[in-house]
Amino acid sequence: MKYIVLSLISAMLLSISWPTYGIPFFIFFALVPLLMMEHDISKFSGIKNKGSLVFGLSYICFLIWNIVTTGWLYGSKNPDGTHSLFAVAVPVILNSLFYSFIFQLYHWYKNAQGTYWGLTFFVAIWMCFEKFHLSWELTWPWLNLGNVFADYPKIIQWYDTLGATGGSFWILLINVYAFYTLRIWEAGRKRKSLIINSSVLVIAIAVPMLISLVKYNNFDEKPIGSVNVLMLQPELDPYTEKYSKDSLTILNDLLTLAETNSKGQIDYYIGPETSIPGFGSISENGFEQSMLLNTVKGFLAKHPKSVFATGISSHRFYADENEKSETAYQTSQGMYVDSYNSAVQIIPNQKVEVYHKGKLVPGVEIFPYINVLKPLLGDAMLNLGGTTASLGIDKERIAFTNPYNPGKLAPIICYESIYGEFVTDYVKKGANFLAIMTNDSWWGVTQGHQQLMAYARLRAIETRREIARSANSGISAHINARGDVLADTLYGDKTTLFAKINLYDGMTFYSRAGDLLSRISVFILGFLVFYTLIKKFQNRKKG
Repeated sequence: MKYIVLSLISAMLLSISWPTYGIPFFIFFALVPLLMMEHDISKFSGIKNKGSLVFGLSYICFLIWNIVTTGWLYGSKNPDGTHSLFAVAVPVILNSLFYSFIFQLYHWYKNAQGTYWGLTFFVAIWMCFEKFHLSWELTWPWLNLGNVFADYPKIIQWYDTLGATGGSFWILLINVYAFYTLRIWEAGRKRKSLIINSSVLVIAIAVPMLISLVKYNNFDEKPIGSVNVLMLQPELDPYTEKYSKDSLTILNDLLTLAETNSKGQIDYYIGPETSIPGFGSISENGFEQSMLLNTVKGFLAKHPKSVFATGISSHRFYADENEKSETAYQTSQGMYVDSYNSAVQIIPNQKVEVYHKGKLVPGVEIFPYINVLKPLLGDAMLNLGGTTASLGIDKERIAFTNPYNPGKLAPIICYESIYGEFVTDYVKKGANFLAIMTNDSWWGVTQGHQQLMAYARLRAIETRREIARSANSGISAHINARGDVLADTLYGDKTTLFAKINLYDGMTFYSRAGDLLSRISVFILGFLVFYTLIKKFQNRKKG
C-alpha cells in the first residue's frame, strides 16, 4: 500500500504542476516519491519480482499524469461526429509506457551500479528520451518537463541560453538532489547534513530564478524596426463549415474580416492554419492561376504594400514518376501526388511563396513507421486536416521576405511551435519575427489550445523574437520577446487582433547551440553504458 501511495503522490504532483491550470513549483519534487518507491522496493522489499512491481507502479503514475494533462485529446471527433477514444487512448497509453520503460531502465542500472551512478543515469536517460521524443515519428514532446514553466516567463528568461531542455535538466537535478537529501536524512538523521543539503536545494532553485528576474527587468535589446500585423481569427468550425462551405465563401469571409478591421497601414495580414480552401486543397502546380489566391492578390491591390500570409491545404502532382518524393501516393487515375499542410506568402505581381509543415502530428498528418504499423492498425489515421494520407514535408525551414518592409516572417505551423531547436532553424534562416498559424479548434474548449498557446511563450524567450499568433478559433496573441502576452483574443470569437511587432535580428546562445544539454546527455549516457559493459567484461575475465 505504501508503494501505491508514493506512486499516486508523484502522479498528483506532476499533474498539478502542468500549465495552464497548475502550480509549476511542485515539479521540483514531483519525481521524489517515485524515486523513493523504487529505492524501497529495491533495498527493503521481500517481493521476488521487484522489476515488474516498479514498472507497474511507475506506469500507474505516468498514466494518471498523461490522462490529467492530455486527456483533452478526447475532444477530437470521428467523421460521424462521435468522440474518438482512439485519439486519446493511443498517445496516453503509449506515452505512459515510454516513461515507464525509461524508469525501468533506471531501476536496472541502479541495481547494477549503485545509487549514485544510478541517479546520474536517471538524469541522462530522461534527457535523452526527451530529445528522442522531439525527433522520431511517434514524436509527442507535450510533457517534456521544461514546458512546465510556460506561463511563468519571468523565472525562465535563461531559456534564451539553454532552452526548455535546460529547464528539464534543472528539474531533474533538483528532484534527484531532493531524493538524495531525503535518503541521507533517513540513513543518519543528522541535522547538520539536512540543513546543508536543504540549503543547497533552495539555492539551486532560487539562483536561476533570480538570474531570470534580473534578465527580465534589464531586457534592453533594440529592435531593428517594426511591422503592423493584423491577425485573423475566422472561427471556422473544423467539423462542419470547413468541409461543407464553398471555398470562395470561406475565403471571402476571411477577407471581409480583414477589410472590416483594416485601420491605417497593415504590413502583414496573417491567417490561421489551413484557413483555405476548406474542403480539398490547392494545386501548387497552378498557384499562379488559382482563383482563390488571385482573389487574395485582388484584395491586396486595394491595400498597397501589404503582405498576406496564411495557412492552406495544398498538393503537388508529379508529371514524372521518377521525380516523386518518398511521401507521394498514387491516385485512382495513376498519378503521383503529395499533400501538404502549408503556409503561403502572397504579394501582388509576385510568385506565391510556399512552405510545407515540417513537424507532423502522428496519427493525424503522418502514419508513423507505416511499413511496420499499417499491417497491424490498418487505416487508423484521424482526418483532422483534409487527408488520411501521410503529408509531405519541407526538410529545411525558410523565412518569408518582402519588398515593402524589413520583416522576415517565420511561417510556423501549429504543432511546430512545440519544438524549440526546430524553431531556431527559422531564425538561422533570417527570420526576425515568428508567425504561428494554427487551428486548435479540433479539441473544443479544453486545455489543448491553452497549453499550445502557453508553449509559444517558450519559443519567444528561446529565440528573443516577438510572435504574432493567428488561431482559427483562438487564442490569437501578440507575445513579446520576453514571453509576455501583450494582447490576445477570446477563444471562440470571430475577430481580429492588431499588433505592432518589433523586429529583432540578434542570435541567442540557444538559437546557435540548440539543445546542447541534451547532446551532452547522450555522451554521458553512452559513457555510463560503455563503462558498465567494460566493467562486466573485466569481472567475467577475472572469474
